[in-house]
Amino acid sequence: MSRAAEPLSLNNAVARHIWLRAQRLDTRVPFGEGASAVAAAVDHLGYVQIDTINVIERCHHHILFSRIPDYRRADLKQAQSRDKSVFEYWTHALSYIPSKDIGFFLPAMKAHKREGHKWFSSVTPADTRKVLRLLRAGPLTIRDIDDDVLTEKEHLWQSRKPSKRALQLAFYGGVVTISERAGMLKTYELMTRHFGWDKPPKPAPASARTAYLLDRALRSQGIVSLDSICHLDAPSKKAVRSLIEARVRRKELVRIALDGAGKQEHWARPEVLDATGEGDPTLVHILSPFDPLIIQRKRTELFFGYGHRFEAYVPKEKRLFGYFALPVLVGDDIVAALDLKTDRQNKKLLMQKWSWVGNGKKQAARKELKRRIEEELDRFERFQLAE
Repeated sequence: MSRAAEPLSLNNAVARHIWLRAQRLDTRVPFGEGASAVAAAVDHLGYVQIDTINVIERCHHHILFSRIPDYRRADLKQAQSRDKSVFEYWTHALSYIPSKDIGFFLPAMKAHKREGHKWFSSVTPADTRKVLRLLRAGPLTIRDIDDDVLTEKEHLWQSRKPSKRALQLAFYGGVVTISERAGMLKTYELMTRHFGWDKPPKPAPASARTAYLLDRALRSQGIVSLDSICHLDAPSKKAVRSLIEARVRRKELVRIALDGAGKQEHWARPEVLDATGEGDPTLVHILSPFDPLIIQRKRTELFFGYGHRFEAYVPKEKRLFGYFALPVLVGDDIVAALDLKTDRQNKKLLMQKWSWVGNGKKQAARKELKRRIEEELDRFERFQLAE
């Protein structure tokens, strides 16, 4: 093997900085403010995960707050409902996605419309006809349908309302979309009417979707692996691997040997490795466990030496960090995990448990770290209790 083909060795400190820069967590106001900042953040990250847990503010708001200091929940509502710059669909989980990328998701929608969805196999044609008839009269929420005969759930998170399941199936089939949210209450709308399409966009071909997956990861991760590109999407790995190899041959990608990665291969664009400049070492981010920096647990541990534990479903006596621990990023290091809870009735943020991790365990640095984290906790509390 020629030296040109040998992977470039990188230590974890450099790799961390590249990933933080790609995630826009190394600068204070990377996207501006308002609904346009929401659209820019979702566009850059590729998706922002949605989740129902609200011990603290739900993760889609939290992820955006971590990158938009003056973020308001109304900004996301405007982006989704009025500007229509973002829409909801499934990536590795239910997520906000840039509306301009909808063509890459239309093939999956068409497949679900044609073949159904394993989660909603109990939906009958009559259920579907009913909800579409109601939707033709205008947008609706599940609370607008009060004549369902409740049925047994097929799995834990499923609704007992047949109409809810029919709406969800129509959502996965691309017939309806979510035009608005009030908390977690969804307003359903016909897809074509929401976007005002005379003619829907064309589904992207398979080759374009493969390039989309790779480019999305390169933009938001900086240094990528096959697992990080195809997170919970194993069927895409073969095509993505072929495209990576083609780009390496064209010298559009560089192979990376990352400390501690063993046989796991990584790649990056050459210009990412050439970029210089340090991020702001004073920045403190209290991150969601669903943040893109944290959600891929093995990757986070490789880059940061921190193995995050999501313990909401772990028995209390077996928890190390707490029910809903939030990793704390200071500069380039994850130094603590805080188990927080928002007491909305009494308007305060409750500290359940504070765990030092990584460099935060070093006694000499702990006093200054604690001061800086507590300053950010004040801002975080104001965000939790706003609006």
